[in-house]
Amino acid sequence: MNSFKVGLIGLGNVGSRVWHNLLTHKELLTKKSGKTIEIKKIAVRSPQKALKVGVPQERLTTDWREIVNDPGLDAVVELIGGIDVPYEIITQALQKGKDVVTANKALLAFHGHEIASLASKHKRRILFEASVAGGIPLLQAIQDGLVANRFLMISGIVNGTCNYILTEMTNGRMSYADALKKAKEMGYAEADEKLDVSGEDSAHKAAILCALSYRFWPKVGEIYTEGIESVDPFDIQYAGELGYVFKLLAIIKKHQCSKEVEIRVHPTLLKKDHILSSVSGSFNAVIIKGDIVGDQLFYGRGAGGDPTASAVLSDLVELARYPYVECAPRLFFADTESEYKVMPISEIVSRYYLRLNVVDKPGVLASIAEILGKKNIGISSVVQPEVSSFAQGVPLVIMVHDAKEKFFQEACLEISRLPFLKCEPIVYRVEDFHVQGE
Repeated sequence: MNSFKVGLIGLGNVGSRVWHNLLTHKELLTKKSGKTIEIKKIAVRSPQKALKVGVPQERLTTDWREIVNDPGLDAVVELIGGIDVPYEIITQALQKGKDVVTANKALLAFHGHEIASLASKHKRRILFEASVAGGIPLLQAIQDGLVANRFLMISGIVNGTCNYILTEMTNGRMSYADALKKAKEMGYAEADEKLDVSGEDSAHKAAILCALSYRFWPKVGEIYTEGIESVDPFDIQYAGELGYVFKLLAIIKKHQCSKEVEIRVHPTLLKKDHILSSVSGSFNAVIIKGDIVGDQLFYGRGAGGDPTASAVLSDLVELARYPYVECAPRLFFADTESEYKVMPISEIVSRYYLRLNVVDKPGVLASIAEILGKKNIGISSVVQPEVSSFAQGVPLVIMVHDAKEKFFQEACLEISRLPFLKCEPIVYRVEDFHVQGE
């Protein structure tokens, strides 16, 4: 039986599980791919750590160039993270005639178009199932299983760290700091959590989903991104009393009557009975709305050594099973200029949760309603939660109907200037996943 020879760069949490699972599932993977997949060389920073997980000394190197330049290898797996060095690794591997597998969402978000073009030029493939939603076969579904559909919306929870923190803040009534500390203790958050909690990680994944769905790479800077660092437990409580939960969502929507696509990441209020509201802990879940198939839900572990290794091994099996000459290049590799562009956040339409801390006196609500009314923004409900302390004023929670973002923000700016406000307005978007034009 033919052998499919692989070079692995990086033997961290994911790389070590790729090595382990390839050995323990060798017979199964051989049957499914028709070839024996072998990791012939591994590039690592510390050979001693690699020896401890059972990698033979003769397969180790500390120089990734030995792998990229080895003419006997069919594919390179890049699992070191970061952008600059992985970019060099992947582009050189493609130029040397090797297929590539990566889990590097940041690299793809910033350089996906040029890497895809390079792969197409050299008649090579780059597969990256592990870059979004870990072990969930989401990207394969978009590219293959749902290929007959126009995508109206792709939205969901794509960062397990943030979902775990918000779950603990909701169910355990924890502060953000305490929930983050617990996430780190459980191994769900990195020592430097910024990439996750700032929403950047989710934005990188949203860029990849956009590229696969609409054949254009948005600039990362064009993706509206908010994190969860400032989510207040009081708002989680008040939203809960109104029947909502907080989730950090990546939202991608195509507008029926234009060539603009919404791409945004931010904390979002969802109705408690929505299926994504029940996704707790470190799990991921994504809803895809196709014009033929309707709504499809993808759910599972979005991170961790084994789930991510599962996706990497799936990509290796595909490469081993189908040589490039036997399959048409994916639509992902299209070099044509896309007809789509990113919709500015100011132009989106959403419902909103608005919390104002005000002086408790007559006429307050009337003044606020007047400002919203001038912007043609309707109020759907008003709640004044009971509080024990009035130091920061009395909380007034207002839910508003659909409004264009720029008009709502203009109204909030005007409201913030009212003399009876004790602090800046607190705003969150409310999502019902309605696609405009339906």
